[in-house]
Amino acid sequence: MTQRGEHPKDKRPLRKDEAGETPRGGKPEKPGSPRNGKEAAGGPDTNGGSSGGDPGSGGNFNGFATAEWLTNAGDASDVVLSSRVRLARNLSGHTFVHRASKEDRERALQICRDWILAANVCDRIMWVDLHESPAIERNLLVERHLISKQHAKGKAATSGGVATPAAEEPRAVAVSIPDERLSIMVNEEDHIRMQMLRAGLSLSDCWRDASAIDDKLEAGLDYAFTKKLGYLTACPTNVGTGMRMSVMLHLPALKVTGEIEKVKRAATDMNLAVRGFYGEGSDAVGDLYQISNQTTLGKPEGAVLADLQDSIIPEVIQYERHARNTLLSKRRSALEDQVFRALGALTHARLIAADESMQLLSLVRLGVVLGLIPELSVQTVNMLFLMVQPAHLQRVLGKEMDQEHRRIGRAAMIRARLTK
Repeated sequence: MTQRGEHPKDKRPLRKDEAGETPRGGKPEKPGSPRNGKEAAGGPDTNGGSSGGDPGSGGNFNGFATAEWLTNAGDASDVVLSSRVRLARNLSGHTFVHRASKEDRERALQICRDWILAANVCDRIMWVDLHESPAIERNLLVERHLISKQHAKGKAATSGGVATPAAEEPRAVAVSIPDERLSIMVNEEDHIRMQMLRAGLSLSDCWRDASAIDDKLEAGLDYAFTKKLGYLTACPTNVGTGMRMSVMLHLPALKVTGEIEKVKRAATDMNLAVRGFYGEGSDAVGDLYQISNQTTLGKPEGAVLADLQDSIIPEVIQYERHARNTLLSKRRSALEDQVFRALGALTHARLIAADESMQLLSLVRLGVVLGLIPELSVQTVNMLFLMVQPAHLQRVLGKEMDQEHRRIGRAAMIRARLTK
């Protein structure tokens, strides 16, 4: 937010109470309580014919190809896999999650669920109570970038001197289906962590959609907000707009040419965060990097959007494309050797770990984008980035496996996909 006393959202429409309609915080007619993993189609109708909250199983998520960010669509998709806008919000008058008892979290969860399912935030939405879900199902959601690792694990709370195991703490996620663009985590670090995730460089579309959904949620939920600071969050670094904008970039040529460290230093100098495939605390496996803003106080969303969408990210894209062209024109034989060695390893290996397969797939994707491997599609490689992850691999193969058997199964699955 640029000025104290202003609401941080640009061009914020009137809330319903300001327009003389239903007061903010008023309760909608309570929807039916869906069983875990059931979908609500078109709002409070929770009687959708879905068969359980099983991401990637062919149930609610219609198989592995449903996530839009894997489709290689959108602008600059040769470099940008996805764009994301995340908003952090808390309920006024409720203890923040990290200080809340189990009972406090249950109340917040119920309030958020009732309104999210009633607010018509998307055509079809699936609700998953994570504390009632098996670990592999939670890990599938992490791998699909729909919840954080912390949300999958849970965070222990103490009530009456008795600690509740983290995995049993009340928490949930609502996901739009089948596109998986929208994800709303409830009782993560904040009461609400909403994200819009789309393919390619599409931060403007993500922000437009996230802002519209946030308005729908704010019409029925009383957010913790002050005119001086803006939205109040558990972590001080999110206070103000509560917004993070990020893009997932594939930067193999910058890595090969040794220029990636310069990009990371430049991003840090501009107060941007550079993270790995799963965001904060993760490594950049497969040459996949997330770049996001870190400033949420004193800078409006529109200014952050303009910086990233129109200036910073296009410049990084140009650096990567220039590095790719340099490799083709000046180091073609060495480039082809790396690409085809990677393809050879993937199509002949009998044992392979997830990180190794990601790094080899990165080189293969580079080869596909540059036209060196015309028989493969970028979408196929994007899908393999996901399918080699432990939870997805076990779901593809239909059984739980230890690490050694996963290495065997992963190698066989990759061979089958790449040699069709």
